[in-house]
Amino acid sequence: MNTEENKFTGRSENKITEGVIWKQLLLFFFPILFGTFFQQLYNAADAMIVGRFVGKEALSAVGGGTGTIIQVLVGFFVGLSSGATVVISQYYGAKREEMVSYAVHTAIAFSLAAGVVMTVVGIAAAPSVLRAMDTPADVMAPSITYISIYFAGLTGNLIYNMGAGILRAVGDSKRPLYFLIASCMTNIVLDLLFVVGFHMGVAGAALATIISQALSAVLVIAVLMRTRDMYRLELKKIRFDGRMFVRIIRIGFPAGLQSIMYSVSNLIIQASVNSLGTDTVAAWTAYSKIDSVYWMIINAFGIAVTTFAGQNYGAGKNDRVRKGVRVCLGMSFGSTVVLSVLLYYVGVYFYSLFTTDPEVTRIGVEMLRYLVPFYVTYVAIEILSGALRGVSDCWIPMLLSCLGVCVLRILWIVAVVPLRRDIYNIMFSYPLTWTVTSILFAVYYLLFSKLRVRAGRKKSVA
Repeated sequence: MNTEENKFTGRSENKITEGVIWKQLLLFFFPILFGTFFQQLYNAADAMIVGRFVGKEALSAVGGGTGTIIQVLVGFFVGLSSGATVVISQYYGAKREEMVSYAVHTAIAFSLAAGVVMTVVGIAAAPSVLRAMDTPADVMAPSITYISIYFAGLTGNLIYNMGAGILRAVGDSKRPLYFLIASCMTNIVLDLLFVVGFHMGVAGAALATIISQALSAVLVIAVLMRTRDMYRLELKKIRFDGRMFVRIIRIGFPAGLQSIMYSVSNLIIQASVNSLGTDTVAAWTAYSKIDSVYWMIINAFGIAVTTFAGQNYGAGKNDRVRKGVRVCLGMSFGSTVVLSVLLYYVGVYFYSLFTTDPEVTRIGVEMLRYLVPFYVTYVAIEILSGALRGVSDCWIPMLLSCLGVCVLRILWIVAVVPLRRDIYNIMFSYPLTWTVTSILFAVYYLLFSKLRVRAGRKKSVA
């Protein structure tokens, strides 16, 4: 944890606004990275176990269209909840105890309400969306089973994500990691029990996931209730504060909308992949699990720089924010290059974790070796948007992402892919849109954003 709680006062000595920049970013980054790794293991464990013990139809069901639909709704919530993380980090950096308390209780109330709404919407809409995505007939029934059970237990996922965001906002990235390790191990054990032992198929995989997510939610709530610092959670105080909710949504809505646009573009890509047959769908599903290694790393850097920027911006240290952005960009580029080389040459061996089908493996390896060299084109998007979000500069970055990534990607899939419908033409939409959007972000950050070089005046948190 990047804060040390004083046993007499309950306050914390905040090192994010004072310590050596690269050390503070890495101290925050690694727990987030490992936490994200274990979070990804939820679905990866489902995919590995059902893929090997049930079949490729089950593998497609737990990771193809269902994964994309889940990402639409959960990603939207996580985007909205990032508004709470930013608000809390800014007020925490500014040492405004009362405002931190309002934000924490409003955030938890929001996660409970969102859980109910999204459960109903997800269960009701999933079958129609799966059909609209041209999900193969042999995958449809298990897909509906998996996603219905998943959404029935969604509230635990949302509570954990919000609670973990609160802890990270105040500089604690270790305990969310511990909770994810516990819940991930629980998920793997239950997967083996339900899928292999009880032969419950995709239903067992979904049930294992929601039980383990409920465990992580209980753990994070317990920590928030037991702390003596200003972010303490009291159940009787959980309610919506109108002013705080508006502030959270104003910051988080652009990120939520951006997540939806990403997911919608991925839904369209998934539909194009689905049209190429079950082998390609299974290969794409397995690739997405291997590919998630990179996204865990770059997202961890993005979360780290958001919290770093938020606390230092709240403390009025804009120069330190800009230095942190430069350091984080350098570390992210270096990590991306190393991982890209590694995945290109040894990624083939990971496919045996997901499937024994040689054709699925062959297609998946071709996907992997085509896309990993282009990862470096995405780095600036994640780091610059994370830093800008941390200083409440949200709307223009959202528009840049939506236009540069989402709209352009959709136009490519709709206008160009039908001219030559193959997996390479579909995949090219990724490096094309990453490159264009990175250029847009660099121009905006350097010339127009709150963090442009000449905008160094101290600002306070509203």
